[in-house]
Amino acid sequence: MHAQRQLEKSSNSLTRTLARLSSGLRINSAMDDAAGQASASRMDAKIRGERQGLRNVTDNTSMLQVTEGALAKVSDMLQRMRELSVQAANGTLSSTDRQALQAEANQLLQGIDQIGRETEFNGQQVFSQSTTSLGGDADKRAVMDGLQLGWLEASERRIKQFYGIQGDGATMTVNLDPGTPGGTLASVSYTGTDGGGRMLGVALNVEMADFTPANLPNGGSAPFYNDRVIAHEMVHAVMGRSMNITTLPIWFMEGTAEFIHGADERLAGDVAAAGSAAALVGGNNLGGAWASDSAHYSAAYAATRYLHQQVKQAGGSGIKDVMQALNGGATLDAAINSATKGNLASSAAFIASWNTNGAAFIGSMDLSNADTGAVGGADADGGTVLNAETALDDNNASLSGANVLQGFKLDFPDIAGATGQNFFTVQSGSNAGDTLQGSVGAVNVASLGLQDLDLDKLAKFAIFHLDQALDYVSQERAKIGGMMSRLDSASQNLQSSTENASAARSRIMDADYAQETANQTRQSVLQQAGTAMLAQANSQSQNVLRLLQV
Repeated sequence: MHAQRQLEKSSNSLTRTLARLSSGLRINSAMDDAAGQASASRMDAKIRGERQGLRNVTDNTSMLQVTEGALAKVSDMLQRMRELSVQAANGTLSSTDRQALQAEANQLLQGIDQIGRETEFNGQQVFSQSTTSLGGDADKRAVMDGLQLGWLEASERRIKQFYGIQGDGATMTVNLDPGTPGGTLASVSYTGTDGGGRMLGVALNVEMADFTPANLPNGGSAPFYNDRVIAHEMVHAVMGRSMNITTLPIWFMEGTAEFIHGADERLAGDVAAAGSAAALVGGNNLGGAWASDSAHYSAAYAATRYLHQQVKQAGGSGIKDVMQALNGGATLDAAINSATKGNLASSAAFIASWNTNGAAFIGSMDLSNADTGAVGGADADGGTVLNAETALDDNNASLSGANVLQGFKLDFPDIAGATGQNFFTVQSGSNAGDTLQGSVGAVNVASLGLQDLDLDKLAKFAIFHLDQALDYVSQERAKIGGMMSRLDSASQNLQSSTENASAARSRIMDADYAQETANQTRQSVLQQAGTAMLAQANSQSQNVLRLLQV
């Protein structure tokens, strides 16, 4: 019995050894190593999942390469349109020349739409089809164009030229408020004053409800908003940061703000409404309470022009002398006395002179000229009067690019539209959470803010908006490039992880051929010996039976 049991044991061992040698695996069933088989099964799932994740990463890399190639072409097309815009902005070109450039630009715009619509990978569009404009709301964009492309810079330049003052580098926040029709078009607000009476927390507030565009003289559709109002408010802002405003009367602050644009049509209308210049002067006493009506603004404007004349008659440079004295820390009384060489010893003396001579002064003014008050200057000294035809150059764009103020740091609101994104997920590993997220923005004429691109009449505005579009495309390309780098890193990590996991699984599952070959030899010898011993044991029983038979 013992020999038979040992033979069976060696036979089973030999069977397992032969199975390992024939399969190359140490574990052919859970019976061989239950814990090892469970570990190897988990590793096998990880390895197979990571191999598929690697293929997923490769597919998404290919998609991003297609996308980046399309964006590179769009960038080339935008560069060409910018080149055309720069050419169109040249004053030597006729309208016919610009229309020819516009025709080429239109073809390029159609090409951009086609790329955004038809670029696909595996039958799926790679770009978002959103038409949300990069420039945001059209009305806000129009106002921002004016502010960024010259209203503020032109106002500051005129204020420095005519008044000799500018801001001190403080931040001015620009707010675009919805407002209600019939409200205040624009205003300057501040949070308080410092020890020297200068404004703190300066903000320019624009009420969108009252900003309405008008047609330009040569048929352009660019926003020709009341830049004179912006100039008016910029005077308040500059004065607020360059002198003690707490000591200045309202008539002087509002009069100098109106004087900067030199527009006479309001004064002409208010004189007509009052019935005479004398009635306007008498009914709006500068020394009395201020009322925010048109007549008071007109009276203050005319009085400021009168003060300008009085200073010049005294041999001075005009209102600039008063402003510079205030900028130096003088009171208004001292500034008027100094600027008029003592002819008007105080602001009270000036008001008395105005009350006496104001009507005659208004009567001497030419209120029938074509001055619209577009930023460009006071005509009080007989200079060229700016009207709608001369406020802008021959292609309706007097503004060549985003300007930076010398006296203020500007904090503009972000009105950019959130362009639609085409999101995608990369399953980059074997586990549920092994994912990478990416997105591709919209690329079409509307989303790039180029739907109103006009090289004929608005070439310089076109340059500005093409620069914005180029920045957007560059950012998208950079985002895609970063995603491709991330996928490349994920690919390398997956390859390394798969290699290491495969090696670990092999150490658990694979048979040791040297050991198993030795085991086979040993088990074969044992089996042969066991067979011989079992045969011998069986023969002994036969011998006993033969003895009994004898």
